[in-house]
Amino acid sequence: MTLPARPARPAWRVRGGFLNPGRSALIMGVVNVTPDSFSDGGRFFGTAQAVARGRRLREEGAHIVDVGGASTRPGAEEIDEAEELRRVVDVVRELAAEGAPVSIDTYRPRVAEACLEAGAAAVNDVTALAADGMARVCADSGAGAILMHMQGNPRTMQLRPRYREVVTEVRDFLRARAAAAEEAGVDRRAIAVDPGIGFGKTPSHNLELLAGLGLLAADGRPVAVGVSRKSFLGRITGRPVEERDTASAVAAGLAVGNGASVIRTHNAAAAVDAAEVACAIMEASGQVGEGDHGYGTATA
Repeated sequence: MTLPARPARPAWRVRGGFLNPGRSALIMGVVNVTPDSFSDGGRFFGTAQAVARGRRLREEGAHIVDVGGASTRPGAEEIDEAEELRRVVDVVRELAAEGAPVSIDTYRPRVAEACLEAGAAAVNDVTALAADGMARVCADSGAGAILMHMQGNPRTMQLRPRYREVVTEVRDFLRARAAAAEEAGVDRRAIAVDPGIGFGKTPSHNLELLAGLGLLAADGRPVAVGVSRKSFLGRITGRPVEERDTASAVAAGLAVGNGASVIRTHNAAAAVDAAEVACAIMEASGQVGEGDHGYGTATA
């Protein structure tokens, strides 16, 4: 039986090149340079530890390393800008110097600008470039930009999230933020969107969004998804955070099958395997074609 083919996953333009999902999906490995991340708080809190972690993720198959210095877990308190800069800039500089495509996970324009100057290729912003000047930083540098949906903020987002229809509301929000980014000068090909699994959503909302990813992918922008070790997987499986990698890989594979182009993960090796298996099954059904990952010089 041959099912209707899905549209090809779009290449994502980042600073200095295109990241091409090809037949599968791009794997984004997470480096938390924080003492309080929900999944690995404190393990990589230091430049040497964080750089070593980024290298390890690359060895496991990550195509891009996502460095963050401020926790956005539910209930997290803000740190000041100077501390965030102190945590991340040297990590970004060392990894980028080794040839790793690096994204900086921040919502602060000054942090983004400093990390782009240090060699980062993209900005991963949980507020969808809401801060004054953030879109201009991305536009002027040619950086890739991930625009994420979040209801509320990290301190309040899980108190009582409500939607009339979560998939269409998230899609409409991301469309509006992408249009605003383009208006500010960000290249359309540089914009990826993220439904924000776990950011102001109940477990049911998260499952609906994962099932409905095709609606976001239909807009033609790369869709980034982060399900790794999140609490809704714990609710389903009953497992603590350190035992959720299997569930994370299953959810990642299904997300790829539903149109995700980028998978953000703490376990790159498991995510690579999950994406490859998902795409092999889709190929057997005639839904995807062949291709390769690539990172090269940007062209018009």
